[in-house]
Order: sequence, then C-alpha cells, then structure tokens
Amino acid sequence: MVGRGHLFHKSFRNRILPHQKICNFITMLPIIFLIQLLISLVQHELSGKAVGISDGDTFTLLTSDHVQYKIRLHGIDCPEKKQDFGNRARQALSTLLLGKDIRVQIKGKDRYGRTVGMVYANAENINEQMLIQGMAWHYLKYDQDARWSSLEASARKLKNGLWSQQDPMAPWEWRKAKKTHSLK
Repeated sequence: MVGRGHLFHKSFRNRILPHQKICNFITMLPIIFLIQLLISLVQHELSGKAVGISDGDTFTLLTSDHVQYKIRLHGIDCPEKKQDFGNRARQALSTLLLGKDIRVQIKGKDRYGRTVGMVYANAENINEQMLIQGMAWHYLKYDQDARWSSLEASARKLKNGLWSQQDPMAPWEWRKAKKTHSLK
C-alpha cells in the first residue's frame, strides 16, 4: 500500500492541473503577442531591386529570396502608357528605381492583386518624387495627405513634367473616356 501511494503521488506530481495550464497560458501571452507583432511587421515591408517597370506607378520588385512582387505606388496616379506623358512617367520611375536598393512599406492590395505601398529608394520617397517631378497626380480617391496635394500644386505652378501641357487629362478620366468610347 505504501508503494502504491508513492506511485500515485509521483504521477500526480507530474500532472499539470487546469489552473496551472491557465497560468502558463497567461504568462505566454506577452511572448505570443510579441511574435505576432514581429510577424506582422515583417509582412508589412518588402525590400529588393526593381526588375521591371510597367508604367509610371507600377513596377516589379525582386526580393533577396527571389520572389517577385508587382508593386503599385500608393496615393499617386500616373498617365497611362498610351496617354500623353505615359512613357515619360515610366522613364522617370525607371530612373528613380533601377539599380537602387528599394524598400516598400505595404499599405495593402488593389483589386488587381498588386501590392500597394510607399516606395523608398536609398531612403528617398519615390511616391513623393513622382509628384514633385510632375509625373503624377495625387490620387485623392486613395490618399488625402494635404502635403501631397501641396506637392502636386507646386509642380503644377512650376509647370514640371505633365503640367507643362495645356490641359492634361487625369488618368482616371482618360480610363473612363476610353471605356465609354470602347462600349459604343
């Protein structure tokens, strides 16, 4: 009987009781939270090199682990390829990105599955540079930063880039007109 009680007591000692499980879980919560925070931070930023420029506001990023992402610059809209200044906007983005270390702060995905983000090349904000050079409109539908509206207004006043034209058509208006025209 004594031996049996000793075995019972030893196995009881090795058991984790329900209240101990709760205590263990509670002590692990900060660690779990920290791990989730780190994972979310990692997932909200990409880095790599530009390997292709689609147009003035879209490019392909190749990461160090050889994964390609189609990146859409947040908060700006550049002329379409077949639109006036479309090729010049594409060339401007190419000049700003190619051969440089690129970092993308991810804002989300667009309806085409592209990663939308703030793009930096050697610590320079590329989204803002496209506005300053007059190669893009501030896309108020997706971004309401008053400073960016000011950058566009300054480029207009200085007649930089596309603002040197008499009456440039915003890309969203051009796309709408093209769609309406093609339906007739």
